[in-house]
Amino acid sequence: MSVFKLPSKFCDELRSFVTKFWWGASNGKKKILWMPWHKLYKPKCRGGLGFRDFQKFNMALLGKHAWRLATENEGLMTRVLKSRYFPNTSYMEAELGSNPSYT
Repeated sequence: MSVFKLPSKFCDELRSFVTKFWWGASNGKKKILWMPWHKLYKPKCRGGLGFRDFQKFNMALLGKHAWRLATENEGLMTRVLKSRYFPNTSYMEAELGSNPSYT
């Protein structure tokens, strides 16, 4: 989740699994809906359960990697990706090549 951009359909399926766990049927009995779904995403300090939106969380983790590529020049990942995909420019100026990496 932290390295690849997940498709929105996959994120929706993950949310569906979480929803079924909290509100699905157990032994033929439906579970009680204690709280609407939109309130579950709220932080705990605001009365929610602190669940995360999978798409937003995925984008935040990808942004973290992009920040590392843009600021850290000595890391192994940065040196490998720079030598392979943008050897003559910085990360922010690099263009999409003909054979891009999924990372």
